Amino acid sequence: MKVPVTVLSGYLGSGKTTLLQQILQNEDKLKIAVIVNDMTEINIDARLIKENGLVQTDEKLVELQNGCICCTLREDLLLEVNNLVRQGDIDYIVIESSGISEPIPVAQTFTYMDEELGVNLSEKCRLDTMVTVVDTAHFWSNYSTGESLLDRQQGINEDDERDIVDLLVDQIEFANVIILNKVDLINTKRLQTIKGFIRKLNADADIICTAHSKVDINRVLNTNLFHFEKASQAAGWIKELNEEHIPETDEYNISSFLFKSRKPFHPERLMYWLENWPEGIVRAKGFFWLASRNDQVGLLSQAGSNITISGAGEWVATYSNDEQKKLLQEDSKLSREWDVLYGDRLTEIVFIGISISQKEIQESLELCVLTEEEMTEGWLSFHDPLPDFY
Repeated sequence: MKVPVTVLSGYLGSGKTTLLQQILQNEDKLKIAVIVNDMTEINIDARLIKENGLVQTDEKLVELQNGCICCTLREDLLLEVNNLVRQGDIDYIVIESSGISEPIPVAQTFTYMDEELGVNLSEKCRLDTMVTVVDTAHFWSNYSTGESLLDRQQGINEDDERDIVDLLVDQIEFANVIILNKVDLINTKRLQTIKGFIRKLNADADIICTAHSKVDINRVLNTNLFHFEKASQAAGWIKELNEEHIPETDEYNISSFLFKSRKPFHPERLMYWLENWPEGIVRAKGFFWLASRNDQVGLLSQAGSNITISGAGEWVATYSNDEQKKLLQEDSKLSREWDVLYGDRLTEIVFIGISISQKEIQESLELCVLTEEEMTEGWLSFHDPLPDFY
């Protein structure tokens, strides 16, 4: 029988360790093995668990420190989980990841065979629940900070260029259970706004409001909620692109919409629009067609004050006729959207905002696409001030 696993994610100070302590005090007397990951040389979270007398003789505690299990310590995580299962006599494994850990790489550790180590955790473990704990008291300040992990001296190393807001979004969008913690420190209106926004980021997650991480452990253990494919498609922007519109939360002025265009953006006008980003948009993501880079798919991603554009490969329309025919047969959406002249080239960007005017944003974006006259001109001659795709 496979050992079930729950992974606890959440930014620094959200309340993961407090939640772990609650889990270890379970009344069902489950024999729980705990893996605690801390970026510091001294694993503070593991020490807190020990000092509170929560590691009994029938429990196992593994410390992974001075690194992050989503990257530098991923191999260590795989080996330690394998050792715990091989030793036997455990009912459950709970992993408390570091505050700067991304959940997707951790989840992937349980889904494939590591040829080099000869370990396949999917044969021995069942990833049961991905839990993210959110500090509601500091959510908006962290979300809008614009700081990177290095700015706060929290990076894995000097090359860690991740932004705080991107990490928060990653942790929220890939969760089955989202715990809004410290709700006792904010008023009801602020809580409902945060809750509504997070529902837009992840429409499928079980959202639990709590103080001091007090949660019914049946909502975080043995839930059978995790399915990798489903979790990979849970993000609100992906659902919108797949035409699964998330209901509005009008009471709190949170809304989302899909901007779609069959004409490419003019690079200069798009650059101006990005530099004058509309106030109120708090999350945006999607693919775009840029006239001056006709063969390349553009990817726009925004969270808080962080806006990035990058390349996402080439349009299918640039492939050989045989490759196009094969993909069109395999993908019904691609076939439906296919244009005789331009193939799959189009813009689809999802916007989530608070107190925004969809009409105004829509109209301003429409002014950025090519006019009928520009559609007949040489697109490569357009001045392109946008940064290179990477």
